[in-house]
Amino acid sequence: MSLWEKWKMAFDDRIPIYRQIVLQFNRAYVRGDLRPGDRIPSIREISANLQVNTNTMQRVYQEMERSGLVSSKRGTGYFITEEKNMITDIRRNLASSSLERFAEEMRALGCDHREIMDELEKYLASTAGNNAVSATEGEN
Repeated sequence: MSLWEKWKMAFDDRIPIYRQIVLQFNRAYVRGDLRPGDRIPSIREISANLQVNTNTMQRVYQEMERSGLVSSKRGTGYFITEEKNMITDIRRNLASSSLERFAEEMRALGCDHREIMDELEKYLASTAGNNAVSATEGEN
């Protein structure tokens, strides 16, 4: 079974579908499920698999082309970029967005900087053993 056949998404009504799909492509690239130079399915193929409108997928592919994640080759299809720095940039952007959402939610709960760092440290320690970095190490 290919990556695309396994790719089923439960869409969040609060976020535009095209953004959710772009995010899924970015995550797949960062995880290594998509490699530089890989050919990705046509707009029609993936829109049928995800059960979304082809216009939505057209927007997804345009957005990924604009960001540099994919490029199109006339008559051949769409391909994942071979630019070396792209994976680092995407990973950094995804991590930054996740941390921003986390910090905003914690602040909305009334947590201060120290509480946020303590909770993050506890969580990392509970999920990754002793690989957690002390919250005070990065404050020098």
